[in-house]
Amino acid sequence: MQRIVVLNPKGGSGKTTIAVNLAGYFASQQQRPVLMDYDPQGSSGRWVSKRDPTRPRVHLIAAHERNPKMTRTFQLRPPPDATHIILDTPAAVTGQTLIELTRGADKILVPVLPSDIDIHACSRCIRDLLLVAKISRHDNRLGVIANRVKVHTLIYQSLLRFLESLGIPIVATLRDSQNYIRAAETGLGIHEMKDHQVHDDTQAWEPLTGWLAGTTVPQRPTFLVKPEPEPIAEIV
Repeated sequence: MQRIVVLNPKGGSGKTTIAVNLAGYFASQQQRPVLMDYDPQGSSGRWVSKRDPTRPRVHLIAAHERNPKMTRTFQLRPPPDATHIILDTPAAVTGQTLIELTRGADKILVPVLPSDIDIHACSRCIRDLLLVAKISRHDNRLGVIANRVKVHTLIYQSLLRFLESLGIPIVATLRDSQNYIRAAETGLGIHEMKDHQVHDDTQAWEPLTGWLAGTTVPQRPTFLVKPEPEPIAEIV
């Protein structure tokens, strides 16, 4: 059973979009995914509630809720046949909560948007994962997703330079696509939509799904314009 944590303390980075589409992908592959929703907004839970019951099941655990009638351990227990557990984490995760959410994680995904504010927030997130949660750069558990990008822009190039400076692999580059909105409205993942509508988007997921499966190695970023001589951020 693989445990995947989608994490970025900054809100609006696309954590829920990544989490639900991972669940949809595994379901479409005849796996038995569990979506564990730690976000008080409950967005992952609403996505599951919209799924057509004829679709492959995604099991939901509303981890943001507390049930006084059962122990926390029992509440968070996945079904015995689960193949993947995907944690959709809340914003503003720090300290001991960060440690608890990432403990035992097989893979940790950090989505980041191409903006100065998001790049700075990602820098702090990576720092905390390395120094507080004690995630090693070298154990192939930590990957960054460049999310909602427009590749022919200078801010995207700045994002690539930043990610390269961290020494953390970029496991996917996902474009800013309306297909994610259409999928969310009906409880689908983009891998469950008609291929001719989402081909470019599902193709962009192949490096990510390959990395999760251990079949591919993330590529270093390719710059479309000449990079500046100094990285825009550092992790001590």
